[in-house]
Amino acid sequence: MNNTITLNSRPVGKPQLSDFKFVEEEMPLLKDGEILLKTKFVSVDPYLRGRMSDAKSYVPPFELQKAMNSGVVAEVVESQNDQYKVGDFVTGSLDWKEFQTSSGKNLLKVDNSAAPLSNYLGVLGMTGLTAYFGLTEIGKPQKGETIVVSGAAGAVGSVVGQIAKIFGCRVVGIAGSKEKVEMLKTKFGFDAAINYNTTENMTKAISEACPDGVDIYFDNVGGTISDSVHANINRLGRIVVCGAISAYNDTSIPQGPRVEHFLIRKSALMQGFIVGNYAEQFPDGMKQLSQWLSEGKLISTETIVEGFKNIPQAFLDLFEGKNKGKMIVKI
Repeated sequence: MNNTITLNSRPVGKPQLSDFKFVEEEMPLLKDGEILLKTKFVSVDPYLRGRMSDAKSYVPPFELQKAMNSGVVAEVVESQNDQYKVGDFVTGSLDWKEFQTSSGKNLLKVDNSAAPLSNYLGVLGMTGLTAYFGLTEIGKPQKGETIVVSGAAGAVGSVVGQIAKIFGCRVVGIAGSKEKVEMLKTKFGFDAAINYNTTENMTKAISEACPDGVDIYFDNVGGTISDSVHANINRLGRIVVCGAISAYNDTSIPQGPRVEHFLIRKSALMQGFIVGNYAEQFPDGMKQLSQWLSEGKLISTETIVEGFKNIPQAFLDLFEGKNKGKMIVKI
């Protein structure tokens, strides 16, 4: 039998384990032109929360009683497709199933001799590409500028900070624990880091950590933390809106300070994006990230959870900040 994880119910507020359902299916039968894939690694990401709601967005919502899906690295275990052979590894958006068939379309072959397979869901996957294109295309970092990264110890944030250092920026990270703050400074080379859970006045703390103001803000969290960064933005500053995890489980539209006044006063740019906007440039991004990784300029940090049955809990743990770097489930 083949184990599958489906969306059992649409969450109200924070998702619960009961919103997921484990289903046993018959093993899929291979058709001509298809490949049989065995799941090796599964990516869990905050954006999946939005797809669990029946709301219009940049990607369709998950269907009830249908398999969840996300970034997956899988091994080809049978093939009736000339483009793939048994033993190949691929990555793409695939279902949360132990085994599944595919035509091979929209899959990318990956080399397990060049980098650990899990890296293709993190620093060499959508995570790394999100950090790279968000920072370079919108943030446009220049040597000597100051960048603040929220959710800095997470999957995207930790890569953003490292890339900003490569560009010669002063990098300040915001995270939620003493351990993560130390990791940002000692492992990833951030110039300063702020623990939002122990800081009473974030606006003041950011001002002290950024004596020359904030030129670029890479926003992964939204909410009051972002309000405090906005108050410190420089003239012609760039605000890259990548995520808003602080509001993903809200049941009403959050209210906060309006941004128009400081955007006008500082002639600042604020732009949201999804990594798919830069799909045509993915090969170039992958090439650059791979080069930096091989040169030791980028460090990959992952939180690995083992076991297919633990995929839902690993996803829930994201909202508790239990991950350092990319959260990945090893099957």
